[in-house]
Parts: sequence; C-alpha cells; structure tokens
Amino acid sequence: MNLVLSIALTHVRARVRQTIVGVIGVATGVGFSVMMAALMEGSQNDFVTQLVDALPHISVTDQRRDPPRQPSQDAYDAVEIRGLSTPVTRPGIKNPYAIIASIEAWGAGAVAPSVQSRAVLRFAGRDTAASVIGVDPRREIYVSKLGTQIVSGSLDDLYKTSNAIILGSGLARKIGARVGNSVTLVGGVGRAVSANVVALSHSGVNQIDETQSYTLLKTAQILAGQTGLVNEIRIKTPDAMEARDIALRVERETGYKALSWLEANEDLMSAFQIRNFIMFAVVGAILLVASFGTYNIISTITHEKTRDIAIMKSIGLPAKIVRRIFVVEGLVIGVLGVVIGWALGFAMSWGMGQVEFKSPFMDATRLPILYSPLHYAIAGGVALAASAVAGYFPARKAASLRPVEIIRGAS
Repeated sequence: MNLVLSIALTHVRARVRQTIVGVIGVATGVGFSVMMAALMEGSQNDFVTQLVDALPHISVTDQRRDPPRQPSQDAYDAVEIRGLSTPVTRPGIKNPYAIIASIEAWGAGAVAPSVQSRAVLRFAGRDTAASVIGVDPRREIYVSKLGTQIVSGSLDDLYKTSNAIILGSGLARKIGARVGNSVTLVGGVGRAVSANVVALSHSGVNQIDETQSYTLLKTAQILAGQTGLVNEIRIKTPDAMEARDIALRVERETGYKALSWLEANEDLMSAFQIRNFIMFAVVGAILLVASFGTYNIISTITHEKTRDIAIMKSIGLPAKIVRRIFVVEGLVIGVLGVVIGWALGFAMSWGMGQVEFKSPFMDATRLPILYSPLHYAIAGGVALAASAVAGYFPARKAASLRPVEIIRGAS
C-alpha cells in the first residue's frame, strides 16, 4: 500500500494545476451543499420551534372524539344509534386536578390547568370580542412562553390586583387601553366583571395578540359563571416529537380529547416533507454537478497517464494494483476537496447567519442556520464516493489494455 500511495501522490504533485482545479471543484460542491442544507433545514426548524413554543404541546379539552356508547351497542353488534339527545352535562373536565396528578406521575411533562372562554371586552365605549384564558401563573410558565412574552408589567401581577387581566399587545392597541386602565368583561352567560389591566403580552403572532387576554383561573371561572371550572389541561412534553404518543395515552386513560401540536398541524407537517424532498434534491444536484467535474478532471489525469500504466504493467504490477493507484489518487483529491469544502461551507453558513433583516412584521433579525454534523458527513461521503468512482472506471479501462497497445497508441 505504501507503493500505491507513493505513486498516487507523485501523480497528484506532478499535475499541480489539474489537482488544484479538482480540489476546488470538490470543495465548491461540498461547501455549497453544506450551506444550502444548513439554511433550509435551519429555517424549517426555526419555524417549527416558533410554532411549538407558541402553544402547549398537548391540549386536553372537555370534549370527546366520539359520542358515548349506549348499552344496547355494547350488547348487540347490529345496533347503531344516531342523533341521540343526551342530557345536558356540566361543562368542564371532571376531577381535573386528579387527572393532572396522574399525568405528572408517569412523567408526561409539565401540566397546567386553564379555563377557555369568550367574552366581550368593553372600554371607552367600544365593544370588542376577545378570548379570555384563565391560567395558573405558577404552572403556566412551564407549558407556554407567556412568561417571556410580557412586554409591560409581569405575569405575577395577576396576583396583585383583584380581577387582574393581561391583554395582548394588538388587543390593547385596538381598544386603546394601557396598563392601569379598567376594562369590563361580559361573559357568555351575561355576567359582567370589571378587570384591571396589569400587563401586556406580545407573542409576535397578530392573530393571537389581537384576540387573546389572560386572567387568573378564578376570574375566568367567575366570568363563565361556574366555580371550579377547568375545561382545558395544557401539557408540555420533554420531547415535542413524542407529543402524539403521549396524547394518545392521555386520551385513552381519561376519555377526553387530547390534541397534540402534530395532529393540529398535520397539513403543515406534510408540506415540510415536500420541502425536505426539495431541499435534498437541490443539495443532491449540487453534489452531482461537482461529482461530474471531479470525474472529468481525474479521468483526464488518468488518460494522460496511460504510458505510466503501460510501464507499471510491463514491470509486473497487476491490473488491480494499477486501478488501486488511481482510486487512491482520486481519494486524495477528494479528501483535500472535502476538508476545504467543509471549511468553505461553515464559513458561508456563518456569513449567511450574520445577514440582518429589519422588518416591523417579525421579531427575528437574522437567518436561522442549523450547524449539523450530518450535513458535513453526507456532503463529504458523496464527494469521496464520486472521487473514488472517478478514479476507478478510467483506470479500469486503461489497465485492461496490453502494455504494447498503450505504448503504441501513446507514441
């Protein structure tokens, strides 16, 4: 193997210009493929992270996916009941804190109760429909980003004032309210509650900021006219990608509908699969073009070394050793190109990450970049495979000829 490596390195050094061109071709393909993968996957992950962090991973509501089964349906397979009027039941989840304790016991993640209600918000002679969410601040900070989204005041201010309320920044701007103002909430049962604005929140999503407000659980229960009401349990799992499995278990054990963020955004996740296919197609095309360039360069070098092949075969080197020399030569060029390409890809990714965007419609100011070793491994592996193939096939063809034919054709 020392002889093979020595001859291969001699060939590489003898044609410095061609070697440099080959290395640049490999490095360019690897660098641009790494940069494109880092940019596209980074932007996708950033979007998913923003989507996941904006809401709890799982929402357990007081609804059920299917109507309750009747005894006759369990007794006879032929029975099917539709449109049955069932007695009006008390809204809300039964024994919510027992369910929360059970979920926490088997390590599903952080759990928090909440009350979801709709109300008309009155201020300065203006009526605006709003969503009022009753929360437990001590638990809510672990299941959502509400604690970090407060732009004026704090989440704990809900405890400091009777019937305190936190308004979304867009909702506050729409009605002209500020921290310290008093607003009136009129619930669906007609009960009016006077609330003091203690803070403003900003999530960066207009649909949320213009419609949502937050109060303590007891305030939302008073507004709904039902003490002890909890109609949603919010869960944040340790691993967001396991939310679907945990939701299925919660639904199976409680009977209540448990909606994971994956199920709620199935269409979006399907679009991401198509986007990933496009990303890998683009990266693959870049590597393919670079591979053809590498193949042409090494093929040219191999063709120009036909006399060397004849000499090596005439002194007794078998064809497999000759092929191995040019495969090693291609790998040497490939390794140099991959190392430089990795550095180039990292530099371009870092440079793209420094690009700033100033827009009033988003909080992020820089391109999200994902630095993944997998991107480097895939790009480097494809480049090395292309370099090995580029050295093997031309050498295989040349090594199959007899030395006399090579020397006669090269003279």
